[in-house]
Amino acid sequence: MEPFDDNYFMKKAFQEAKLAYEKGEVPVGAVVVAQNRIIARAHNLTEMLTDVTAHAEMQAITSAANLLGGKYLNECSLYVTLEPCVMCAGAIGWSQLGKLVYGASDSKRGFSKFAPKALHPKTELVKGVMEEDCADLMTAFFQERR
Repeated sequence: MEPFDDNYFMKKAFQEAKLAYEKGEVPVGAVVVAQNRIIARAHNLTEMLTDVTAHAEMQAITSAANLLGGKYLNECSLYVTLEPCVMCAGAIGWSQLGKLVYGASDSKRGFSKFAPKALHPKTELVKGVMEEDCADLMTAFFQERR
């Protein structure tokens, strides 16, 4: 197993999701990787910023684009603990992301149900990395709040 594989980077996204959890945010975490290096880390900030668009993916995409000095992330991979929503999938598509890797599927709000063609045609898609861990964190979060 190579040290910088999908599991390695998903663990980093999972750490971000745990930070969100601790802050009372829906526990979604994301990292953007370029040439086996994390160039952006983010987690949901919708509560803190009172902004429905402050999803982990949106924060990570903005941060990565700022660092790279351009809007296209075709040489990058995004690791996110939950299947992106339609809004995030649209942003991922517009950024021409090279690869999207997500953990848990989202049957209620995931893009694959509502906008399966939102991603750029060249974006490689990998599903289910650390799926159980990611899903368990979400379940625990919502059970605490009910």
